[in-house]
Amino acid sequence: MRRWAALLLGGMLFLLLASCAFAEEPAFHIGIATLTVSQAEDTLRGAERMLQEYGDVANGGMIKHVTMPDNFMSEMETTITQITSFADDPKMKVVIVDDAIPGTSEAFRRIHEKRDDILCFAGEPQEDPNVIGGAADFAIGVDNIVRGYLIIHSAKELGAKTFVHISFPRHMSYELLSRRRNIMEEACKELGLTFAFETAPDPTSDVGMAGAQQFILEKVPAWIDKYGKDTVFFCTNDGQTEPLLKQVAKYGALFVEPDLPSPIMGYPGAFGIDLSAEKGDWPAILKKVEKVVIDEGGAGRMGTWAFSYGWSTVCALTEYGKRITEGKATLGNLNDLWDCYAKYTPGAQWNGNAYVDAKTSVKMNNFVLVYQDTYIFGKGYLNTTSVEVPEKFKNM
Repeated sequence: MRRWAALLLGGMLFLLLASCAFAEEPAFHIGIATLTVSQAEDTLRGAERMLQEYGDVANGGMIKHVTMPDNFMSEMETTITQITSFADDPKMKVVIVDDAIPGTSEAFRRIHEKRDDILCFAGEPQEDPNVIGGAADFAIGVDNIVRGYLIIHSAKELGAKTFVHISFPRHMSYELLSRRRNIMEEACKELGLTFAFETAPDPTSDVGMAGAQQFILEKVPAWIDKYGKDTVFFCTNDGQTEPLLKQVAKYGALFVEPDLPSPIMGYPGAFGIDLSAEKGDWPAILKKVEKVVIDEGGAGRMGTWAFSYGWSTVCALTEYGKRITEGKATLGNLNDLWDCYAKYTPGAQWNGNAYVDAKTSVKMNNFVLVYQDTYIFGKGYLNTTSVEVPEKFKNM
C-alpha cells in the first residue's frame, strides 16, 4: 500500500514539474503605467491585481508595470519616456495609462510612430478629450458630465443645503472637470442648493502633497463654520480626499463621493482603518469601512462607490486589451467592455456612453464615459444609475 502511495505521489510530482517545465510564456505583453500610492492608490492596486492574475513580465508573465513621477507636471518628459519605453518590448501589444496624466497623448503618438501594432488605452484622461481621443485607440473617463448633475441630486437626497466645490487652476483647465463644475453650479440652482467654490493648493506645486493636505486639514473646520453642517464638500484631487473626509466626519458635514470614487479612496487613512486582511475583497472592504464610518457618526451622511473606479478601470482596460488581442472582443464594442467590468465588479450597476463634444456635437466612439451607482454608508445604494439626467445638463 505504501509502495502504491509512493508511486502515486511520485507521479503527481512528475506531472506538476512537467507542467511547470513546459509552461509557455504568454504570446504577448501588456504594459500598465500608473501613479504612485500617494497620488492615486486605487489605480496602482489595480495594476497589482493584474500582476497577480497574469504575472509579471520579469518572471515570465504578461504584465509590465511602471509608476510615473508624483511631480508629473514638472517631469513630463520622464513620464513620456517611461510610457514610450513599453514599445521597446517586441512582445508588447497593449499599453494602458491610468491616470492618463498630461503627456500621455504625446507618449501614445511616439508609440504609434514606432509600432502600429500596439493598442494604446487611456484611463481617466487629464488632457482635452479631443487631444487624448486623437492619440489613444480607446479611452475611459468617469462620466463627469452626468455626475455633475447626479452628485448634486444625491446631495439633496442627503438633506444638503449647500455644496462646496474645492479645486485649483490646473484641474479647472481640464475640459471635463471645468464642465462638471459648471454643471454642478447649474444643478444647484435647479435643485435649490447654494453653490460655493473654494481654492486649494495644487499638490504638484512647490507645497507638494503634504502642504496641500495640511491646507485642507486647516481650512475645512472654518468652511464648515461658514457654510454649516448641512453642506456637501467635494474636492477634485485624490490626495486631498483623505484630509477632507477626516474633517468632514469630525465636524459633522456631508460627503457624497470622492472625485474618483472607491471605498479605499481617503476613507482608510481618514478613519484609521486597517484593510490588509481584506485586500482585494471589495465587498469585505466596503463592509468594514461602512462599520467604522457609522461608528464615527457618518451614517446617511457619507458615501462612495462599492467598487473602486480607478481599480475597476485598470482591470477592465487590461482585460479588454487582452481579449481584443486574443480575438475574443472587438475594439469599440461596449458590450465587450461591460463584460470586462462585470468580471471584476460582480453585482455593481454601471452606466455610460460615448463622449459627445459640447461644441461640435460629434460623438467620439473611442472615448467612453462611465459611472457606478452611489453607495451611502448606513443607507445603501441611491440608484443613481437609474436617475434621468435632464438633457440641458448633458449639453452644457
